[in-house]
Amino acid sequence: MSEAGLTVAVVGAGAVGCYYGFLLAKAGHAVTLIGRPALVEAVRTSGLILDSAAGTDVVPVQARTEGSGVAGADLVLVCVKSGDTEAAGAMIAPHLDPAATILSLQNGVDNAERLAAVLGRPVVPVAVYVATAMAGPGRVRHNGRGDLIVGASPTSGRIAAAFTAAGIPTTVSERAIDALWGKLILNCAYNALSALTQLPYGRLVQGEGVVACMTDVVQECVAVAGAAGISVAPDILDQVLSLSTTMADQRSSTAQDLARGRPSEIDHLNGYVVRTGAALGLATPTNRMLHTLVKLAEAQLRD
Repeated sequence: MSEAGLTVAVVGAGAVGCYYGFLLAKAGHAVTLIGRPALVEAVRTSGLILDSAAGTDVVPVQARTEGSGVAGADLVLVCVKSGDTEAAGAMIAPHLDPAATILSLQNGVDNAERLAAVLGRPVVPVAVYVATAMAGPGRVRHNGRGDLIVGASPTSGRIAAAFTAAGIPTTVSERAIDALWGKLILNCAYNALSALTQLPYGRLVQGEGVVACMTDVVQECVAVAGAAGISVAPDILDQVLSLSTTMADQRSSTAQDLARGRPSEIDHLNGYVVRTGAALGLATPTNRMLHTLVKLAEAQLRD
């Protein structure tokens, strides 16, 4: 794999996949998005559109609905929701190039492991720090950040170099699992509360009792992580609270899912902490309550 002229397939062309696909295409890499028919039609007609603080820009990319769109790709970015991991793996498995590197750019901490089990080959975990939202089919809005922490693999150094050159700050870590847990804790603190209120982070933290609730969530998560052998940054609570400033206008992906009437990833966020805590003999009442409330909201949307 060379840093120049990558052939990239993005599986799950939502806000995250479209954002990174845009930047890689803008840098001259050959990008194919694999997504829903509305996305494919929009991209084929008008290109992939990015709205950001710098303005609006458009790049031409390929777009497909079928898993065969990964054929010939030397880099595959899996960006589907955590609940769709196994299905996405089964869809692309017959078409993957034997030499392709597969990256999991997903919320949660176990997607790379689950995807690898389906594919029967290694998958590199990636911690994603970006604020994005879809503004319509084939149109993504960037609200902040965009950096990645990529797990170690034989090709991770070259991937990091190519991504950084494309405007995606990327570092490689032997302990990507620690970074994924750090991201999980951020998501556990914000996602459910943002979803239940439909508020962006900056307004959310101004609510009565919100910071105290987030503190309880973080403390529970840190206890579970420690019992699971995970190293969490000592300033993780400060990192969580600072997100309300660095991503003040961002609503969580869970909030976006509920607003669209789609299933969320809450089972793989607060729900994962609850299950892991139970297995380790640790109570996680605040995470349990947030998980329960989002599940009730999802059920109400289905009725």
